[in-house]
Amino acid sequence: MSNQDFKQAPHKLLVIPGPIEFADPVLLANATPGTSHVSPAFIPVFGDCLRMLKKVLYAEKEGNQSVLISGSGTMGWDAAAANLLEQGDEAVVLNTGYFGDSFAECLGVYGAKVTQVKCPVGGVPTDEQIIESLKSQPKMITITHVDTSTGVLSPAAHISSLVKKHSPSTLIVLDAVCAVASEEIRFDDWGLDMVISATQKGLGTPPGLSVCVISRRAVETLAARKTPVPSYYISWNKWLPVMKAYEEGRPMYFATPPVQLVYALHASLKSITTQSPSLEERFAQHKAVSKQVKDKLTDLGFGFVPTSRDHAANGMTAAKYPKGIAAADILPKLAEKDIVVAAGLHKAIASEYFRIGHMGVTVTDKERGDVDKVLKGIEEVLKAKKQD
Repeated sequence: MSNQDFKQAPHKLLVIPGPIEFADPVLLANATPGTSHVSPAFIPVFGDCLRMLKKVLYAEKEGNQSVLISGSGTMGWDAAAANLLEQGDEAVVLNTGYFGDSFAECLGVYGAKVTQVKCPVGGVPTDEQIIESLKSQPKMITITHVDTSTGVLSPAAHISSLVKKHSPSTLIVLDAVCAVASEEIRFDDWGLDMVISATQKGLGTPPGLSVCVISRRAVETLAARKTPVPSYYISWNKWLPVMKAYEEGRPMYFATPPVQLVYALHASLKSITTQSPSLEERFAQHKAVSKQVKDKLTDLGFGFVPTSRDHAANGMTAAKYPKGIAAADILPKLAEKDIVVAAGLHKAIASEYFRIGHMGVTVTDKERGDVDKVLKGIEEVLKAKKQD
């Protein structure tokens, strides 16, 4: 079946902060027949994915390495902790919501001494807080680029510059699960050491792959460990030789990759990196749609969880209900219109807001009409409620 012939089944429009809507060619690629993970046909596909991920992240400096492993984005936390930290190492977590709490918990499981830098819900840590946390020269600092519980976009480039100035030895780990391919990330220019992501958000591929890119410095940190990596499956000592082999066009085995999902990711990455729009245009499109959504919701009386548009995500919106409106007035009514949005997640304000995902084909393929459908649906639901 050709790409032109395949059309996915009719379904409710999925506009949560991930998983997102998937393009037809991506789903068709996911239906690739049974193929060996060491097949000569598969090896270049896997290698291409590893190379294209670096392109998406502007991470093409020699020594950087992409890592694709079966698992969720959450597994990237374990990978960071197990491979880069040793018992008693200090780590700083910049907390902008639920996922900062969870990352901190994960690091603690591996024996790290974790300091969380917190801020009011919807805010970002101040420069002064960050600089103070760096005085002890911690081994690692983590940044949640987009925390989907709050819709906050952390100023990762600026934070990285502070780290480089005040604690240059500190490894910079960016949790970009809900940011890769919808927010601009410049791995080399910002001096990042690890980016953590997953396939089901901006990368526009079904869930199931843990996606990471790591720097030469991160690889050297692994090599300089005084103690063994406290994990078997996510040890980079097992995986890095495999990833390098596939990039070089050679088969190597440690654990079986999800072959069909890699084909799907390849289809999506090829579209992102080689077809119109360019990467720069893609990020501009996400910013424009974010503004469209937030402007319209403002006009309809909604507020927002981020305390400023300056640090609001471009791939999602966390919208506070207008006065007198509750989740039951919005979410099930949208579902009746075949529109699926997400409820609030942050426990302190969960009942006060809902979340819309606008990334990937929902943004880049305007002919789909996804964004207009969502905004029209919200307006109609709100109008009906007011007339009750």
